Amino acid sequence: MAEINNFIKTIMQSDLDEGKVDSIITRFPPEPNAYLHIGHARAIITNFELANSFNGSTNLRFDDTNPAKEDKEFVDGIIEDLAWLGYKPKNVFYGSDYFEKTYEKAVMLIKKGLAYVDDLSQEEISAYRGTLNEPGKNSPYRDRSVEENLKLFEEMKNGKYKDGEKTLRAKIDMASPNINMRDPVMYRILHINHHRQGTKWCIFPMYDFAHPLQDSFEGITHSLCSLEYDNHRVLYDWVVDNCEIEKKPHQYEFGRLNITNTIMSKRYLRALVDAKKVSGYDDPRMPTLCGLRRRGFTPDAIRNFILGTGLSRVNSTVSSDELDEALRNDLKLKTYRPNAVINPVKVIIDNYPEGQVEYLDCPNNQENEELGSRKISFSREVYIERDDFIEEKPNKKWKRLALNVEVRLMHAYFITATSVEKDENGNITLIHATYDPQTKSGSFNERKPNGNIHFVDASTAIPAEFRLLEPLLLDETEENKDLDFMERLNPNSLIISNGYVEEFLSNTKPLDHYQFIRNGYYVTDKDSTKDKLVFNRTCGLKSSFKL
Repeated sequence: MAEINNFIKTIMQSDLDEGKVDSIITRFPPEPNAYLHIGHARAIITNFELANSFNGSTNLRFDDTNPAKEDKEFVDGIIEDLAWLGYKPKNVFYGSDYFEKTYEKAVMLIKKGLAYVDDLSQEEISAYRGTLNEPGKNSPYRDRSVEENLKLFEEMKNGKYKDGEKTLRAKIDMASPNINMRDPVMYRILHINHHRQGTKWCIFPMYDFAHPLQDSFEGITHSLCSLEYDNHRVLYDWVVDNCEIEKKPHQYEFGRLNITNTIMSKRYLRALVDAKKVSGYDDPRMPTLCGLRRRGFTPDAIRNFILGTGLSRVNSTVSSDELDEALRNDLKLKTYRPNAVINPVKVIIDNYPEGQVEYLDCPNNQENEELGSRKISFSREVYIERDDFIEEKPNKKWKRLALNVEVRLMHAYFITATSVEKDENGNITLIHATYDPQTKSGSFNERKPNGNIHFVDASTAIPAEFRLLEPLLLDETEENKDLDFMERLNPNSLIISNGYVEEFLSNTKPLDHYQFIRNGYYVTDKDSTKDKLVFNRTCGLKSSFKL
């Protein structure tokens, strides 16, 4: 695995050397309102790997302060994703566990004259806030007495008021050049069932107020977040400085990672699911971690990809080819390489003894002898890829089968195509050929065939469905760059082909990985059954990406 080195690691080392902290404690704080995607993987891997590099620890803390969109389904999915990536948090916490302590800190701010209950509506608060060029103006309720604010806030907690009727706001500076400091809302009223707290609470803290407090309660030393929270850091520090907390965490921001042809928005991913453009969050075309897992990506591939992109203070975009390349590098020497014919056409070898089946030696991975070998069957009828045959050889570069042209069937014999049969539309339905029994693989032969193509023996072939996956989004062009993402969906993101695999795969299980000879990397899908195997193409064998 690539070693992690970046500006945050340098800061952590300096803080340890200078005695500012005794150990490194980080946290990953997902909101349980969706499944995690590849963008979240950067946050997960960064937090865990940085802490691990200093023998520190990382907490998993669910930011469940917005119950309107949260669900236990997403909690379970996030826990599963972390375990799959190979990370075990030291503790699993929930933001809702701290509701009582967070409420007490809010009361403290009211008593200090640093918070007030406001009756303005959400629209009015926004209008009063001002713009980047104009200062905001004070709410008419800003100067309520401490006693009145304490009374109103308790009444909010006790359910006296309707949703949106009142909020608790920090009293900071309505003329601040940073709009986030213009009396931000700290609590809002929501009469809704919470997935853990039930109906105990009807007021819920806002993220910018709750998050620094939660970090402090847990003793987090380095609170890592993406760059969009950069201008929230001053508010983070204001909460830390004014809430009389013992352990003072600090926030550090890093650039977000964008990937070409990849949707990196929870809202957009939810829209795809709701519109039934995909089969669900684990659709193998989705960039969710459960979708990538189903597609065949491995934890090591994702970790190496994330670490290989580096970490900086600016947002970055990388090619999706880099993720594919990380997968190839991970699986190249690990996987078996069986034969699969994706788009088959049958070949009858007319001079091979009818009814005879022989078994031939075949290495499981020609680049890794430790994976051993297996036997593959061979008989009079075999399947080859339709693209591996053309009636008339077009030029010297054509290194596959054609009429009156000899090729080797990989690990078997030389064959020569002699004739074809076609249907009423002119499509080839059958190829006739002959073989040379003196050319069995492993025997000496001076002739050089016109290529080496793979096959699956028809007598033992197992029917299989192949799901050929491409990015959900089309490449961005001048013509489509302004289109809504739904209008940029790739109509060829899923193509289903029916073919055959060799009998070696009869006992394959979901998430078993393979490199199908000359076809690419595939994984067995959860829809696969004994009667109908199903494989997802993870990626092809080659990439335009260069290391």
